[in-house]
Amino acid sequence: MLLHTVIVLAVLAAAFWGTLALWFQAPIPVILAIIWIVLTIAAVIGLIRGTYLPLAVFAFAWVIMQAWWWLGVRPSNDRQWIPEVAEQTHGTIRGDLVTLHNVRNFDWRSKTDYDPRWETRTYDLTQLRSVDLVLSSWGRPAIAHTMVSFGFTDGQYVVFSVEIRRKQGDKFSEIGGFFRQYELAVLASTEQDSLRVRTNVRGEEGYLYRVKMPEGTIRPLFLSYMETANQLQEHPRFYNTITANCTTIIYQLAKQIVPGLPLDYRLLLSGYLPEYLYELEALEGADSMADYRHAGHYTQRARESKDVSSFSQDIRKGVPGIASVE
Repeated sequence: MLLHTVIVLAVLAAAFWGTLALWFQAPIPVILAIIWIVLTIAAVIGLIRGTYLPLAVFAFAWVIMQAWWWLGVRPSNDRQWIPEVAEQTHGTIRGDLVTLHNVRNFDWRSKTDYDPRWETRTYDLTQLRSVDLVLSSWGRPAIAHTMVSFGFTDGQYVVFSVEIRRKQGDKFSEIGGFFRQYELAVLASTEQDSLRVRTNVRGEEGYLYRVKMPEGTIRPLFLSYMETANQLQEHPRFYNTITANCTTIIYQLAKQIVPGLPLDYRLLLSGYLPEYLYELEALEGADSMADYRHAGHYTQRARESKDVSSFSQDIRKGVPGIASVE
């Protein structure tokens, strides 16, 4: 009796996973999902009646599905991408100079009206001076998109963002993110593009925090982003809502630089990532997390900034740990 119960539960779990996998990836999802559900029902009824042939058919179908999933559903860099992720950032390093290709610098007027610009920019690593964590949220406090902005003494900033690489016609689905619906991209951009579009065009809320990095770790962190972008250009990967998203990628990169970083639930609930950094004493300049959040909330400053050339300085006014001259 116990064995039958375990088998039934295993069949139901496989049926649930398989139905979603077919729904998000199969060429004729409705028909195949219905067939899969019928096989599931037959297998369960057969087990109840003591007949194992339907279970054997279900198990055979499961093997076929697994072969299709692992051999047939593969990531690619060659799809009909939406314009904002149409190109892939990649870079080269020569001495202290890094050249990044396909740095996004769109001029956004609305969600659908913009001038696309993909630029090649060179950065002097000897001028790297700062790392800022940027969160952009859209109404759910536990969930936010996470970006990292690197600052240079010449006044330049470059933002690295781990992005869902959506295809034409795709709509975002957190469940679809578990089932290989999107590829993964590491995108470099200007702050006037990736930060401004979220607050001024998409109506999101932006927060910026100056991160206190251990000595000698800023340069390796910057290069790790570039290397990850290069790897994705050569070997595409799928985005995953849990294991390969904007925050977990940051953690995987950072722990290479700072060994021993503790795992924490806030790496998944990215809206609470600043509290994680606060407890690690990686934030400075304010007496409490509430003060950090209040002062780091730059949405209104972004919307009031009229001069694109001063946007980066405008959004940092009053942010704890940042000198007023920046």
